[in-house]
This record gives sequence, C-alpha cells and structure tokens, in this order.
Amino acid sequence: MIQAETMAAAGRPVPAQAARGRRVTDAPTRMFHWLFALSFAGGWLTGDSEHWRALHVALGYTMAALLGFRIVYGLVGPRHARLSLPWRKLAGAPAWLRSLRNDGTATRINWRQGQNLLMAAAVVLLLLTVVPLTLSGYATYSDWGGEWLEEVHEFFANAFLAIVTVHLALIALSSLLRRQNQAQPMLTGRIPGMGPDLVGKDRRWLAALLLLGVLGFGAWQWQLSPNGLLPGSTSHSEQSHDGGD
Repeated sequence: MIQAETMAAAGRPVPAQAARGRRVTDAPTRMFHWLFALSFAGGWLTGDSEHWRALHVALGYTMAALLGFRIVYGLVGPRHARLSLPWRKLAGAPAWLRSLRNDGTATRINWRQGQNLLMAAAVVLLLLTVVPLTLSGYATYSDWGGEWLEEVHEFFANAFLAIVTVHLALIALSSLLRRQNQAQPMLTGRIPGMGPDLVGKDRRWLAALLLLGVLGFGAWQWQLSPNGLLPGSTSHSEQSHDGGD
C-alpha cells in the first residue's frame, strides 16, 4: 500500500494488482470466522435470560457445527486453511523464548514473531475452548447434572470471552505497531502490496453453502421450538396447529 501511494503521489500509474492487494484468505474461512463470532456474541448476550433460552441453545448448536466444518476444512482444505499452520507457529515458541533470554536488548528481539505467536496461541485456544463450552452447554440443557454443570459452562464461557478480548487487543496492537489494518484479511481476504496471491481460489460457492446451511439450521430450530426462537414469537408449526383448531 505504501508503494502504491508513493507511485500515485509521483504521478505514475498504480498497477491494478497493487491497488487490489494480495489475496491471503479465502471466502469460506472468512465466512466461518464471522458466523462463529456472531454465534458466540449472540450466545453470550442470551445466556442469562430464560426467555432467550431457545435461541441460546440454537446458537450453541451452531457453534458446534461451525467448529466441525472448520476441523474438516482444516484437514482436507487448501494449505492456507490447514489447522497445522498455527501449530507450526507455536512450535517456534521455545526458540523465541530463548532469544528473549540470550539477546538481552529489546532492539534485537524479533517482536513481530512474538506477536504472531500470541495470535496463533489465541486462535488455538479459541478452537480448543469451544469444545468444553458447547459440551457443558448441551449437558446443562439436557439436565445431566446439577448446578455444578452450569458453573462449568459459565466458566468456559467467561474463558472464551477472555480469549476473544485478548485476540481483539492483539489485532489492535499489531495494527498500530505495523501501521496496517491486521483485521483486513478477514474483511476483504486481501492485504495491501504487490506480489502473487497466497490463495489461488476464493471459493465463494463454499462460503455461500456454509451461510445457507447456518440459516437453514436456524429455520429448522425455529420450526422445532414450540414458541420459536425469540420471546413472544410463535413457530410456524404451532400457528398451523392453532389454525386447525
């Protein structure tokens, strides 16, 4: 982006690729990210109200299904979406920690690598924490235990929120230090600059299927719930039954 701005200021034509940027994230990954974030946000906001219980449970199922998609896509999907990538970054943590002790001066420490390690750790923790979060939620909804299960579910919900907060803080800090919007890849799929795309295909069709799947699941849950998913609403099945009476 800086190179493109310099060329524009000098009156030289900016190459189309420089203006467009490099694609580093595909559409399914971005769609998963935002659906996952919205599901958790909705689940958090509806967690303490009995009136929103049906929606809260449906959002919990949605998070579990999205995690399943991410695992499958991370195993058989393209290289940039592989779940092994954050683990490879974390594998460099011991060497980076040794550099903190050996280099001694802050100017010689690779702080960019440290930021990448923290970001990778946050992503891994988010994916790992959602497993006990959704399982404890299902167990609580199914009345498999007493209040201790509710406390376990609340603990993991708070832990997930804390990790999300750290994740957002790291993105904001990294954006300030690098003078570049680090959230942009999850918004547009691209980063500024010239060079080859790291992601060849955007796979928008798969992102559309993922969105339709989530919307279809929500509609199905609405049909199953006697009173719909929102307080004061009535499901289509109940309306049909009342009309028959």
